[in-house]
Amino acid sequence: MPANLPPQYYELEREFRAEKDVREKLRMAQELLIMMPKHKGTDKLQADMKAKISELKKQVESGGEAKHGAHHVKTFDHIEREGSAQIILIGPPNSGKSSILESLTHARPLVADYPYTTREPMTGMMEYETVHLQLIDTPPISDEQFENYLTNLIRQADTVALVADVTSKKMADELTFIVKLLEEKRIILKSVQSKMPEEPRNAYKKTIILAHKSFEEDSTANRKVLDEMFPNFKIVETSILDDKTLDAFKKAVFESLGVMRVYTKRIGAEVEFKDPIILPIGGTVEEAATTLHKDFAAKLKFAKVWGAGKFEGQKVHNEFVLSDKDVVEFHI
Repeated sequence: MPANLPPQYYELEREFRAEKDVREKLRMAQELLIMMPKHKGTDKLQADMKAKISELKKQVESGGEAKHGAHHVKTFDHIEREGSAQIILIGPPNSGKSSILESLTHARPLVADYPYTTREPMTGMMEYETVHLQLIDTPPISDEQFENYLTNLIRQADTVALVADVTSKKMADELTFIVKLLEEKRIILKSVQSKMPEEPRNAYKKTIILAHKSFEEDSTANRKVLDEMFPNFKIVETSILDDKTLDAFKKAVFESLGVMRVYTKRIGAEVEFKDPIILPIGGTVEEAATTLHKDFAAKLKFAKVWGAGKFEGQKVHNEFVLSDKDVVEFHI
C-alpha cells in the first residue's frame, strides 16, 4: 500500500535531515509523525520515526550528543518549567522587559538605560493569587541582534508577552521587524490559541501585547498605533510605577492559559486556599483526582464540591465538570 505522504511532509523531512540542533530536530520528528497518514502503508515509517524520536529524547535528556571530553558550552535553548506555566517576555532593546521581571518576581536582572544589557535569559516566579507562574526575561530582538536559542524558548513557552515601549519613536518599526522575523522562523503570534495548527511546521503562540511605560509623556499616540497593529489581541497597559497595571498583566496571563484552579480539602477539615490543582477549563473531578495520583482516581467513589452556584458539599460523580476556584473533597 502506498504511503500517500503530503508534499509538506517531504519538505519538512528535508529540513529535518539538515537540522543540527537536537531539540529542534526532535520537534520536527514529532511533527513528521503527526503528518503521517495512519494506515498499513506507513506502519514501517511510523515505527522508524518513533525510534528516532526515542533516540532524540535520550540525547536531549543527556544534554545533547556525546562530548568525548570536549569543552561543553552552556546553551540556553531550554529552561526547565517551574510553576503552573511558562511565560516568555520578548521585545526590542530598552523596551523594559527586565524591569518588568524585577518588579514582578524576586529576580534581580541588570537594568540600565542603555540597550542590550540582557545577555542571557533570566527566570523568576510570578504569583497570581495562589498560582505560581514562571516568567522568562530574554535578550532583545532587533535587526542587530537575535539569539538563535530564542526560537526554541519561544516555542516551548505557554504564553508570549510582547513588550512594546509606547514612548519610543521607533516602536512600530521595531515590533513589525520582530513579528516578521519570528514568522520567518515559523513562530506565529496569535491573539487566541489555535486548536488545530493551520500548518504543522509552525508554532502558533498565544500572545499578549504589553503597552509598557504607559502614563509617561509621548505614550498616547503609540497606544493607538498598537490597537491598529494588533487588532483582537489582548493589550495591557503596564508601568513599573503602577501596581494596578502589573496586576492587570498577571490576570491577563492567567486568563490566556485557558486553565482553572481547583482546591482540595480533607474530609472533616477546613480548606487551605493554596497550591491548587491546575486543570484545563472544563476539567472533571476524575481529572483532578488523576492529577494527584492515577491510582487515587481509580479508587474514587465520589466527591463533594463547594463553589459558586453549587450546593455546599454537593455530592457529585467522577465526570462532574468543575469550575475555577471550586473546592473538592475526595471520597474513596
